[in-house]
Formats: sequence, C-alpha cells, structure tokens
Amino acid sequence: MTGKRTMEPATRRTILPGGPPFTVDDLLTFPDDGNRYELFDGSLLVSPPPVPPHQFASLRLVRVLEDAAPPEFEPLPAVGLRAGRRDFFVPDLVVVPTEAVEETELMFRPEDILLAVEIVSPTTEARDRHLKRAAYAAAGIPAYWRIELSEGPSVHVHELAGDEYKPAERYDAGEAATLLAPFGVRFDPAVLVRPRA
Repeated sequence: MTGKRTMEPATRRTILPGGPPFTVDDLLTFPDDGNRYELFDGSLLVSPPPVPPHQFASLRLVRVLEDAAPPEFEPLPAVGLRAGRRDFFVPDLVVVPTEAVEETELMFRPEDILLAVEIVSPTTEARDRHLKRAAYAAAGIPAYWRIELSEGPSVHVHELAGDEYKPAERYDAGEAATLLAPFGVRFDPAVLVRPRA
C-alpha cells in the first residue's frame, strides 16, 4: 500500500505569557515551539509549520527571484514584519533592499518590504486571500503575490494603488508570468511545483 506519510498532531499544549490584545513585544517572550505566531490588531494568529508542498514552492520561488534579482535586492523566506505596535506578520517570502538586510537585526519595517508573498495553505486560505492582502496594503507594501498551489499553481499579483491593491492579475501554470516590480522577472508558475531535474 502506498500513500502519503502523516504524523499525528501533538497533544501537548503551549501556555503563552500575557493575554490579548497582544503586542509585538509580547511575541518576543513566546516559546519557540514550532508554530508561526503573528498578530493582527492584537489578535493572535497561529499557524503550524508549513507542509512540504508549501516549503517546496517557497524554495523554488526564492531560486527564481534570486536568479532575476539585481544585487541591490534580496529575496528572503519567512522574515518578521513589524507593521505596528499590535501588528506583526511573517510573510512566506519578501523582497527587500540589500541595505535593509544589513541594517536589520530582528524584524523589518513595512517601508523595507518591496514585495510580500504568501503561499496559500488549507489552514491559511482566508488570511492569505483577504486579511493579509488588506494588512499589507494598509502598511504600504507596493506589491503582494499570492500563490495558489491548488490552482496548478497560479500566481495572483496585486499592485498598490493608493491605500489598497488593484484587482489581481492571475498567471496560471503553463503561461509566462512577466512581472516588472520590484524588478523584472519572467517564469512559468509550474516551476514552483516541478521537481529538480
């Protein structure tokens, strides 16, 4: 019999210090228990570690962006983004100026982020499609990409216009996504799920 390997979820509970509404400073006291902790207006958002297909797509996208990026830009996976006293996010991938990497020790500011990317997982669908899109727009992040693995995959590209994102341009597997911001890059979304040759 063949099938995907699974692991039973842990039954141990993590006790977090403090209580809502949480601040970014509170997050710094949380245990390192493998969960991804984020804040939206002081409300705690908790995600389990990413599943393998998510990690696979993230690594592929980092490679695509690294190959295309001029030296003054850095693509980075899973960094901290402090958007306010009670707002903290961990985008799956960002592009920042290289000088911001050299100047940042703990977490980035919204003005450092040129592109934020979220790879949609079954446990984060609503957050990635709605909450994070609105939060990143409110923070002034110029570009937001949403990767939908269940769509083949597809890439949904949002560009900031004023204080919200314009309707997304969608690029499906099998077609070339040609993007200009924060730098020029062209790729088929199918490469995000394609095994290495």
